[in-house]
Amino acid sequence: MSDIAPHLPEQLDLAQAQRLFHGRGHCFPGLETITLDLFPPVLLLTSFRTPEPQWLQLLIEQIEHWWQQASDAPLNLVWQDRGASPAQTQLLKGALPEEHWVYEGQQQFRIELLRGQNHGLFLDMANGRDWVKQNSQGKRVLNLFAYTCGFSVAAAAGGAESVVNLDMSGGALKVGKRNHAKNGTADGIRYLAHDLFKTFGKLKKLGPFDMIVVDPPSFQHGSFIATKDYPRVLRRLASLMAPEGQALLCLNAPELSRDYLKAQIAEEAPELELISQLDNPASFKEQDPDKGLKVLHYQLRS
Repeated sequence: MSDIAPHLPEQLDLAQAQRLFHGRGHCFPGLETITLDLFPPVLLLTSFRTPEPQWLQLLIEQIEHWWQQASDAPLNLVWQDRGASPAQTQLLKGALPEEHWVYEGQQQFRIELLRGQNHGLFLDMANGRDWVKQNSQGKRVLNLFAYTCGFSVAAAAGGAESVVNLDMSGGALKVGKRNHAKNGTADGIRYLAHDLFKTFGKLKKLGPFDMIVVDPPSFQHGSFIATKDYPRVLRRLASLMAPEGQALLCLNAPELSRDYLKAQIAEEAPELELISQLDNPASFKEQDPDKGLKVLHYQLRS
């Protein structure tokens, strides 16, 4: 197998959550099914196809050797096998914090590495959260498909007047409340554990909003299928927006391109004008950018 160590950073910022290696971008032959993340003080190794035991052991040895060169800290290593169904996660080396909080910039987020395949913070969306933070001063923000409220924490840190978080998962929103409490930004935040498609009327009464973030799952059985449901969201978006309101429209489906998303927006929400496309973090290098996360900034036409 290929050696992962030469593709890992020689120097580490041990204070910040970050992706260290993105094999899924198909830029590193032989390592296409592997990613490595740092959720300080823990490394998370993820395999998207169940590896042979000997292959896995060699990979772990490579990471251990690199870690000894790059850091004086003890190695804490978690492995998640997404080739299994459901995904299987185990602690391979070291220990996990009893309460696991990580920093992204100045904000802190609660992390659960041993529970399911979603850990509480999607690292590829770091630039999106920073954009929201930089553009939310005095804004009324609507955060759709809020998950653990990362965009909401960013908006509050940026001085948002108010934020409404909507997600079908009450459990995820509870983590979001903890994130806000940890960051001292609990004031002016609302949480709606509702089905979006049954809640447009209520959202309209709570609006209009100066900024709307739409970051749905690409496929979640029983709640959202991008090809079918994203157009339904787009049709209603303008009715929720204040004059010259901003929208951050996101899509993380490898099979759906930027042009696909732009075409859907042009058809279903012609009131919106494309302003810019956000770059993904440099560590999420993609051979084909269309297969990575798509983040588009739109504005309601005046």
